[in-house]
Amino acid sequence: MKSYKIAVLPGDGTGPEVINEGLKVLEAVSKRHGFKTELQHYDLGGERYKKTGEVLPDSVLNELRKFNTIYLGAIGHPDVKPGILEKGLLLKLRFSLEQYINLRPVKLFPGVDCPLKDKKPEDIDFVVVRENNEGLYVGEGEFINKGTPDEVAVQISRNTRRGVERCLRYAFEFTRKRNSKKKTLTLCGKTNVLTYAFDLWERAFHEIGAKDYPDIKRDYAHVDATCMWMVKNPEWFDVIVTDNMFGDIITDLAAMIQGGMGIAAGGNINPQGVSMFEPIGGSAPKYTGKNVINPLAAICAGQMMLETLGEDKAAAEIEESVKWVTAKKLKSLAAGKMGYGTREVGDLVVKGLDPKARN
Repeated sequence: MKSYKIAVLPGDGTGPEVINEGLKVLEAVSKRHGFKTELQHYDLGGERYKKTGEVLPDSVLNELRKFNTIYLGAIGHPDVKPGILEKGLLLKLRFSLEQYINLRPVKLFPGVDCPLKDKKPEDIDFVVVRENNEGLYVGEGEFINKGTPDEVAVQISRNTRRGVERCLRYAFEFTRKRNSKKKTLTLCGKTNVLTYAFDLWERAFHEIGAKDYPDIKRDYAHVDATCMWMVKNPEWFDVIVTDNMFGDIITDLAAMIQGGMGIAAGGNINPQGVSMFEPIGGSAPKYTGKNVINPLAAICAGQMMLETLGEDKAAAEIEESVKWVTAKKLKSLAAGKMGYGTREVGDLVVKGLDPKARN
């Protein structure tokens, strides 16, 4: 029997609540498909930082390298200054474990309210591949004359041929394997202004595509146009590939058109190493312990995790169950307005794993 070692980082606020429901679904689907999950929990997050001053000790980071995958709840604590946990935990994990792909499926599930007029599930079904280890997020830069009228702040976007190429190759391969008739990869950039970084991206995009992926249609859109078309004609997109900063921005817009943070999941991928999966939404501390937060994004993150581990049938079963829950059971995705509590939604997804229960 296959067994997967999973590091569980429930995190802050409502993170533990949604992760509990994700683990409930993982346990149920693993029994149905004959594999085991070996879980180890870590108390990384705001409470640990408040008690110990530690964010991510090197000893724990080294332990995490030994797992098959990481399942993350949410990071963010009202008593911890912004940036400490994000840089010290999330970015440190992404960079140290070389999770150089941020993968964001954007799919409108049946029954979910979409803010776009007349758009249906068949219109919103694309994926964003975001470079996750370079760009503006490397933290390079400096202040000159800080605190004076002549102050200058410099922030560097560092893009390497190696980093860009491995991201592009992942995106081309993903587009090739994706079950879509479009077979189109769109590079999202800003070639008319960012003439160094996106000159590199655009050259590599066309060189790699022409040589190794002639079956994939290549397209380009400026980031501002991408945002416009994502709202006006989301059905145009199949797979979008972009840099770290633009990817961060457009995936939040994408989450809104698929129904909100309550359904959006993402993966931080190292194709040759340890990947990490998480709901996109924050820790929502005001809802902590009230059994009202929506766990579907965390459950979908678990589904992505299984897909990346190669458990495709189990992952597909979770997705079908979530679709059934959104179409037939929930009144809304919003916290406190679902018609069910957090734990009850998890129970519904477990029930819906059985196709007979969905009829």
